[in-house]
Amino acid sequence: MLKMKFCANLSFMFSEAPSILERYSLAKDAGFKAVETGFPFGHSLEQVKQAKENSGVDQVLINLLTGDVTKGEVGVTAVPGKEDEFRANLNTTIDYAKAVNAKKIHIMAGKLDNVTVNNWVTYEDNLKYAANKLKEDNILGVIEPINQHSVPKYFLSDYRKAIEIIQRINSPNLKLMLDIFHLQQICGDISHNIKSFMPYVGHIQIAQVPNRNEPDTPGEINYEYVLKQLDNHGYNDWIGLEYKPANNSKDGLKWIKKFGYDL
Repeated sequence: MLKMKFCANLSFMFSEAPSILERYSLAKDAGFKAVETGFPFGHSLEQVKQAKENSGVDQVLINLLTGDVTKGEVGVTAVPGKEDEFRANLNTTIDYAKAVNAKKIHIMAGKLDNVTVNNWVTYEDNLKYAANKLKEDNILGVIEPINQHSVPKYFLSDYRKAIEIIQRINSPNLKLMLDIFHLQQICGDISHNIKSFMPYVGHIQIAQVPNRNEPDTPGEINYEYVLKQLDNHGYNDWIGLEYKPANNSKDGLKWIKKFGYDL
């Protein structure tokens, strides 16, 4: 078997269970050793910790508390005047991360109608604060460019700008989340960009383009090739399966063995 570590994204997978708490055990039953999640809205820290511990899986990553998702809020990191809200959200997320022993937090930027220089200044200042704060608990912060088709008006949709910020902050506690699904839709050129971006990568996610289903479903990306490129360029950390199963989540995992991997 080829070497690669896959973790289930519980915000997308096992949606046959309405509660994210139930999905921990479904991931374990499907053979996963680890999971990642969005912020578990509506569930207390103790509930999430208990569900994770009962399942016996590890948790790799958790998303930042982002505000009211029903209103489309995906963070305030780039919003001037909301620095206190950002810091409170970060502190809450750190508490959850520590409870489930997650060593990575995805710091979401937010959506904006009109972007100004002040947004970039605020974004970078907040990321500096986050990197210093996360260092205290040995947690890695990752930032992810997200394509404008999936999340219109998302603030960060430029890999070069993301890397420039990471370079300026120059902290071991701030790296790039490289989601191949978004990479293809933002700029493509996957092979060269994997090589170029790899020194800055702290986490990777995958899904087919454009329908965001399993990697072996019809679409734009040859994932058998891409996964080997990730391996060839030295990535040996977890890969999050942030895709929407075309049908049943467990049945959809057949691609893993077909590609020569296991869980």
